Amino acid sequence: MGVTRDKLTNELLYLYNTGKLHHAYRTFGAQPEDGGTQFTVWAPDVKGVRVSGDFNGWNCWADHAQLEALGNTGIWTGFIPGACAGAAYKYDIELQDGRHIMKADPFAFGSEKRPKTASVITDLRYDWKDSDWIREREMKNTFKSPMNIYECHLGSWKRHAATAEDEDGFYTYTELADELVPYVKEMGYTHVEILPVMEHPLDASWGYQVTGYYAPTSRYGSPAEFKYLIDTFHKEGIGVILDWVPGHFCPDDHGLRDFNGGKLYESTVHPDWGTYKFDFSRPQVRSFLMSNLLFWLEEYHADGIRVDGVTSMLYLNFGISDKSKMKFNKYGGETDLDAIDFLREVNSVAGTDVKGVFIVAEESTAWPMVTKPPADGGLGFHYKWNMGWMNDTLAYMSTDFPWREGNHNKLTFSMTYAFSENYILPLSHDEVVHGKKSLIGRMPGDIWRQFAGIRLLAMYQMTHPGKKLNFMGHEIAQFIEWREYEGLEWFLLGYENHEKYQKFIKALNHIYTEHPALWSDDTSWDGFHWIDADDRQQTVLTYYRRGKSPSEDEAGELLVCALNMGVQAFDEFEIGVPEKGFYKEIINSDDTKYAGSGRVNTRQVRARKKPMHGMPYSIRIRMPVVGGAIFKKK
Repeated sequence: MGVTRDKLTNELLYLYNTGKLHHAYRTFGAQPEDGGTQFTVWAPDVKGVRVSGDFNGWNCWADHAQLEALGNTGIWTGFIPGACAGAAYKYDIELQDGRHIMKADPFAFGSEKRPKTASVITDLRYDWKDSDWIREREMKNTFKSPMNIYECHLGSWKRHAATAEDEDGFYTYTELADELVPYVKEMGYTHVEILPVMEHPLDASWGYQVTGYYAPTSRYGSPAEFKYLIDTFHKEGIGVILDWVPGHFCPDDHGLRDFNGGKLYESTVHPDWGTYKFDFSRPQVRSFLMSNLLFWLEEYHADGIRVDGVTSMLYLNFGISDKSKMKFNKYGGETDLDAIDFLREVNSVAGTDVKGVFIVAEESTAWPMVTKPPADGGLGFHYKWNMGWMNDTLAYMSTDFPWREGNHNKLTFSMTYAFSENYILPLSHDEVVHGKKSLIGRMPGDIWRQFAGIRLLAMYQMTHPGKKLNFMGHEIAQFIEWREYEGLEWFLLGYENHEKYQKFIKALNHIYTEHPALWSDDTSWDGFHWIDADDRQQTVLTYYRRGKSPSEDEAGELLVCALNMGVQAFDEFEIGVPEKGFYKEIINSDDTKYAGSGRVNTRQVRARKKPMHGMPYSIRIRMPVVGGAIFKKK
């Protein structure tokens, strides 16, 4: 299976130039055919467009190299015999003043490995084996399903030792299929989220400054091999989320910048990143980006798309402090009306054209109704990263123990808005770079308390309403910040604390997926209930999670969560519970097998008819120092 090519008709030309050609990748770019390749590119207001490449000795004046202009549409097209899959090429664009510029193909399906910058004619045919997965995905309700995401940068998850032949030491897509996929499955994650794989020139950008929007980076192999990686994830029951960057693009000369000698794809320079913001008022730019979204969903079978930098798209003056340079929309406001309209269209089209997929917003402000339908005034995303939860939680967990009492509200405040959106709780790559320290590096106290703290952080995240996301390396408690130029410090697993911490994360992940109370109702108070939110003096949080029951005649699964954020242990800690019966501890972060002190509850606990915390019953449990436990009502 490969790209279904659509012939360039007047109707398609009209749709492209009105921003409504959502499958432009089936027509534009380099489309291989028998005996050659059909090239199509949008480059208005230029004198001519020619194609040079391996097939004509990089001679743009060779026979058939000249493309034909289609009236005044700005679109150029032509068939070049002998231009076959695997050949590198670029467009030679002659400007109105007679100058020539060389550009990579905006719609190229493949590209040369950096530092080379040419596009590569690519046949996208691939024999997918994931039909059962796709069929089940179409029927699945992700809101009522577990979602525990392993965020991964493919170039630094693991690396080979550098050699003269391979100075980078990158794992290939195929090697990642052999090693990353079974690791993610064994650890109990339900999804993997991959930092941008779209072609980019600078490793240190982590993929967020794109030059090839339709080409998976050649650093790790071919497009077919990337499809194989996704196919292998699906075979093992793991969903794949791709990071997507529609807000801005890389300023390198061979890319989209000044594509016809002036501003074409871009509007302004991004003040913070030195990149170029897309011009969402141009219908052709919207066709390009909408088509790109559907390309990754349809051609690469991605299950979800995480839209990077949504905040920078929503506000005209994002990153601008000089009032004299500020812009305003026609109503006098600072919101980018064109970008908002584009995002709403993205979220309306994605779910309609490709069933079962979801779109996630990285949005860091209090913008209202990010995950509400456009018809109701929302942006229409399925999920939003909960940056408020992340900031407050890490601020609290970084606070030394004597001062935690005064910061107790940082842990409880998130529940005042937890159901205002459909949230993902992110502990992402952004939190372990640029001097912020690693997660375990933020924990106060000695080594023992640092490990106890990071175990407790993981338990709090896993039992709080919302889907989960953790960046690679969190699960082995890496002390140094993430470095994109080297692999994770897997040697740490040779040390007991790190090995037992990984064992804890694995156990916690599996408990999450096995217990519907932790995910079947993440969007209402029916699934979460405080037992005691205000025990700031003892720095203890207690609450219970309730699962959806398949029968209306019986209650769903009940899990009681007790988290001690302080350094005082309790042998007989009483908490209220809503039901009588026996409560069995299913995991305790202080278990010796996780490098804890062993203050656990080995026997099931019977609820007594002693009202407490507004509950008709109560239980008495052991509470560890800087530790927590989850109890299941039997």
